[in-house]
Amino acid sequence: MSTYVSTTIVLVAMVAAFVISSLLLKSPDISLAIAATVAVCFGCGFGWTDSLPRVLVEGLFVNLDIALLFIAASIFVNIYSKTGAIDVVTRKIVSRVNNKWILLAIMGVMMIIPGALTGAGSISIFVLGSMVTTVVSAMGLSKKKTAAFVFMFAIMSAAAPPVNLWAMMIASGCDIPYVGFDVPLLAPLTVCALFTIIFLGWGSKPKTKEEILAQLPEAPKMSAWRIVTPLVVLIALFLASNYLAHAIPVLGLPLMFIICAIVAALCNPKKMGFKDYLKIINDTFEQIFPLIATVLSVGILQNAMSATGVKGLIGITFITMPVYLIYATVLFIAPMLQGALNYGSAVVFGAPLIFMFNSMGYDPKIAAIALSLMFPIGDCLPPS
Repeated sequence: MSTYVSTTIVLVAMVAAFVISSLLLKSPDISLAIAATVAVCFGCGFGWTDSLPRVLVEGLFVNLDIALLFIAASIFVNIYSKTGAIDVVTRKIVSRVNNKWILLAIMGVMMIIPGALTGAGSISIFVLGSMVTTVVSAMGLSKKKTAAFVFMFAIMSAAAPPVNLWAMMIASGCDIPYVGFDVPLLAPLTVCALFTIIFLGWGSKPKTKEEILAQLPEAPKMSAWRIVTPLVVLIALFLASNYLAHAIPVLGLPLMFIICAIVAALCNPKKMGFKDYLKIINDTFEQIFPLIATVLSVGILQNAMSATGVKGLIGITFITMPVYLIYATVLFIAPMLQGALNYGSAVVFGAPLIFMFNSMGYDPKIAAIALSLMFPIGDCLPPS
């Protein structure tokens, strides 16, 4: 039996295991892990690897750095939100801005920030969803348009820099440093954001300022320095890590967010004890646990595909496809795979395409950015 045939058998078994597990368990995370386990079992049978536990355990550590970043950033965002700073800023913006378009743009930017810092649009919805919904609906948007506004900016926040998990996983699978993605990501996202605001906000008639403020939650008394300090520290750490890399120790993004979470706690005007902050951390883990499980299970799948040759098989298959066929189908296949595999789509589909585009002379970083903007569309598709 040729290597191509045996690898194809592994791929078919892996896909079958994933489909059956998804139908029975209704969990993409467990299904990814089961599919990876089946693939490694077949790999052991063909003699390509001799240790099932080793491949699975190593896979858990493939995306561990991304999971740590996700956890630390989410803790910072939730602690900062609990201080009441976001409520204060929102009420001040609504009370001082009289232009509908500017207010919609500010609400969009506010929705993008939590997801951009954490890599998950769900965090934007958890932190700001209800507040943004109140303001946007008060701008005269219907319920359907309001839901579309929140969803579109949530998926844009997940794709926005500095933390784009799809781009990170594609870069990890292709050994590309995750550096220099910020500006190329911001350019198309800015166009998408402006189009969303104009398309959804056209023809709406906003309510009065007093009616909007009456619907917003009460904000605590909070001085400007308490609001700004955690964000200034975060920006300063980002800039220092980029421009003073040889003068300061390597902090890493997870530690930066933990430092800023501590700063946010120190700037909190509310009297909160250790148990209160522990509850925030526990609630944060409950919010992000499914996404952490997905990130880790994707790492297991990624390692299993590398160990059994499936990753190479998919890569060769895509490279040998006609280019016009890839361009015609990628916009449909990428979101569909995202709906089925969640972040696993970036590894299964994204990494092989990057190798193909690189062989054609295209910049792999730009190709990764383009794909990372297509995958989030699939978040509105079943089963994930």
